Amino acid sequence: MTASKTIHNFHIPVMGLAFTIDSPIRVAQYGISSVISIIDDELAEKMNSFYSKKFNLPYVETPKKEQDHRAQRITNYLNLVDLIVKEKFEKFKCELAENKAALDNFIEMLPNSSDLRQGLSNMMDEGTLMKENILNYLETHLKPGEIDVNIMTKIDKDNYVKGEKLPIEFNDAHASLRGFAKSNLSSSLVLSAGMNPRLYSYFEQFEDFFPNEKNELKKKIILKVSDYRSAIIQGKFLAKKGLWVSEYRVESGLNCGGHAFATNGFLLGPILEEFKNKKEDLIAETHEILVKALEQKELPIPQEPLELKITVQGGVGTSDEHEFLINHYKVDSVGWGSPFLMVPEATSVDKETRTLLGKAKEEDLYLSGISPLGVPFNTVKGTSNEFFKNKRIAEGKAGSSCPKKFLTLNQEFGKEGICTAAKKFQDIKLKDLEAQKEDISTKAYNDTKFKITEKACLCVGLANAALMDHEIPIKGQDQGVVICPGPNIAYFDKEVSLKQMLKHIYGKISIMKDENRPNMFVKELNMYVDYLQKEIESYTEEVSTKQIKKWDAFKANIADGIAYYQELFSTPKTVENLTIQQQLLEAKEALMQVMYDEEYAI
Repeated sequence: MTASKTIHNFHIPVMGLAFTIDSPIRVAQYGISSVISIIDDELAEKMNSFYSKKFNLPYVETPKKEQDHRAQRITNYLNLVDLIVKEKFEKFKCELAENKAALDNFIEMLPNSSDLRQGLSNMMDEGTLMKENILNYLETHLKPGEIDVNIMTKIDKDNYVKGEKLPIEFNDAHASLRGFAKSNLSSSLVLSAGMNPRLYSYFEQFEDFFPNEKNELKKKIILKVSDYRSAIIQGKFLAKKGLWVSEYRVESGLNCGGHAFATNGFLLGPILEEFKNKKEDLIAETHEILVKALEQKELPIPQEPLELKITVQGGVGTSDEHEFLINHYKVDSVGWGSPFLMVPEATSVDKETRTLLGKAKEEDLYLSGISPLGVPFNTVKGTSNEFFKNKRIAEGKAGSSCPKKFLTLNQEFGKEGICTAAKKFQDIKLKDLEAQKEDISTKAYNDTKFKITEKACLCVGLANAALMDHEIPIKGQDQGVVICPGPNIAYFDKEVSLKQMLKHIYGKISIMKDENRPNMFVKELNMYVDYLQKEIESYTEEVSTKQIKKWDAFKANIADGIAYYQELFSTPKTVENLTIQQQLLEAKEALMQVMYDEEYAI
């Protein structure tokens, strides 16, 4: 098993629906991999139309009345992105061969450890910068970044036409998967938000996910996971179907953007340590299962395990952290998400929202309850979506018109489902609350009203930024922009160029406004202590012995994590490590102050 060489040792993860919707078109020619969300087929259709016109390519609209419009729109857009990336990549190679300034600029964007950087630098030193020589070298050593895609597995509701339920393959995530599977791309599908057995089984319908006679996978599977246990359970489940997981993308439970899936107090460092120590076991166990499944299916069987990568993302912000993750934990790539929201060359963010992010302080970034999924959601105070939502609430018109219906997952009022951010849902809940007003306290009334009305229309809010960035008209109710940065964005206060961001990642410059920013591991640790404290404080039911045991386990896992970090950063005795040790002691003291009354547990 040999690992494939990549030009960069970082990637840009999926961010929202819009923020990386066209990132490959922007950055893939430089060898930078990024991830497109393929949940929103309407956004994909609009971007297809926009970029077809921009690059003078034919565009054929896929109307919503077509039964398989969702999958077809996704396929069409991904094929367009693939075509544009290939064209831009060929032009970029010619530019590098013909323009020494462009070549110098590109070399500056590469990591010092890059073989490509060394090779190009040697050619410059040796005076062999002839166009033909450069082109020949680039043909062999330069390749575009991956055009990967993401599906959030929870977004897989049943769909109906005139009250009749459509077959499972027309469920949202199923149709998105089919759209990718039928595209021309040879890349990876990132699955996030946990296991969906029904969706995982659907992969078996597409031969591109199985190895061919050359032990190659045209389309690969990446699982976004929060711990090793989740990885091996899901990896074995897919292996039993003859499907190989090519990458486990470990993400911080709390110190990340978007939805936050908190672990039971398990911290990122110890999780990565387990992956490092058990990677070979993971490969061996899943390979054995895979071989048996492929034998039963009478498909080509790889004699050796297929390539498997471990990558990580969530809260990284300095080149030192980046290098530490790669060198100590032996990860194959590090995800840099939120900082790229400040790079107009890489992401689609409207000017107003990018300005808001630049001004955001630590206290402006918070874990909210605005997601209709009922999962904590990272966001920032002062978004345009928040303005329009509060305006409707003040006018007695709380809720969204719900035009896209991707999150109509609540079946309290019917099998076709409803979104908890929808006006229809909130009207019913607010009417019920009014009926109870005289029987509950003012605080209980206000708290309940807030929980009902705080839900935001993510389907529209997370898509609008790309439309606004490209000046594409937006129809319907004013929703503004929802944006979901991780807490790390507090330390990036201005727009920067792509070149500046890459030089920051590789330690050539620093673009951070606050050099006193806490280490990424310490930041996540403190977030977990705060998370536990708030969970205890907001617990409204009678405290059971079972609940006490859950909190005890959570607290013990954090304590184990602190002990792990104390050992990890014990040597060498640098100023940074001494600072981290002091912060760990403070976090340990804060954890000890987290109390709950066990005496009255039932």
